Amino acid sequence: MKAMILNSFGGPEAFELTEVPNPVPQAGQVLVRVHATSINPLDYQIRRGDYRDYVPLPAITGHDVSGVVEAVGPGVACFSPGDEVWYTPQIFDGPGSYAEYHVANETIIGRKPPSLSHLEAASLSLVGGTAWEALVGRAALRVGESILIHGGAGGVGHVAIQVAKAIGARVFTTVREDNFEFARSVGADVVIDYRNDDYVDVIMQETNGRGVDVVFDTIGGDTLSRSPDVLAQLGRIVTIVDIAQPQNLIEAWGKNASIHFVFTRQNRGKLDELSTLVDRGQLRPHVGAVFGLADLPVAHALLETRNNGVRGKIVIAVEPSADTKRSYS
Repeated sequence: MKAMILNSFGGPEAFELTEVPNPVPQAGQVLVRVHATSINPLDYQIRRGDYRDYVPLPAITGHDVSGVVEAVGPGVACFSPGDEVWYTPQIFDGPGSYAEYHVANETIIGRKPPSLSHLEAASLSLVGGTAWEALVGRAALRVGESILIHGGAGGVGHVAIQVAKAIGARVFTTVREDNFEFARSVGADVVIDYRNDDYVDVIMQETNGRGVDVVFDTIGGDTLSRSPDVLAQLGRIVTIVDIAQPQNLIEAWGKNASIHFVFTRQNRGKLDELSTLVDRGQLRPHVGAVFGLADLPVAHALLETRNNGVRGKIVIAVEPSADTKRSYS
């Protein structure tokens, strides 16, 4: 099979398209022909060496799969060849999805929502699971509460907005002004231009000084540092960003806030919950750009470019028959 191999840590050029043996499913495992995968910030962080202690080289990386079951190992009960599936490979535990085939334990695999294309499903598995775990599992967001979602036009952000609206929350989000319409189209109630407006002032004015019940941070840095300023009493902060600098969270202490750090875990349950929202018409991922497997380095470079103009997710069409036309929206 063809696979993108990471032979050394570095820039996008570190990937090499190589022929490698097909994986063989063992007991409890499923062999999937990968139709599509996608790119997440975690992927370029791994490529450049941020987690070098966890990723032995050479490596096949990548953290989204949508495809078709090719074969199953002994003891597999839930899937058969020909089934359309989607999942996130175990992070830091074996080869990833930048390849034509992938093997995974059946316990982390879900049935692909029929209404999603492989490109759409591949764009949703990791970010959807992350948003679900953050808002439902950690923040315990409830009907009638309010939430600030930082980065609402991004891969995780635009999905988190939809999950929060499905729960019944009032959603504030920060985006660039040219993404206002997009953020509103996925359900945001109040859209804030983070470049020209102070989100703390806007939210305190909109909530009559009360603040929001939950902040979901996808940015980190100063954005995380100031997030307690918009919290209501007993509010919750959830961040998916590893903390690279000291944080002064005295405001969070003063509001009896709880802070949760999310490094998403893989399981079928979250995928099934997301599938339900998709089936109900409450969740639809947005594919902002599509590349072929051979163009993975170009796609990585694009995602790493700040203000790259891509809304939603950058997706990789692995199956040769899939649409590899580059598109931006």
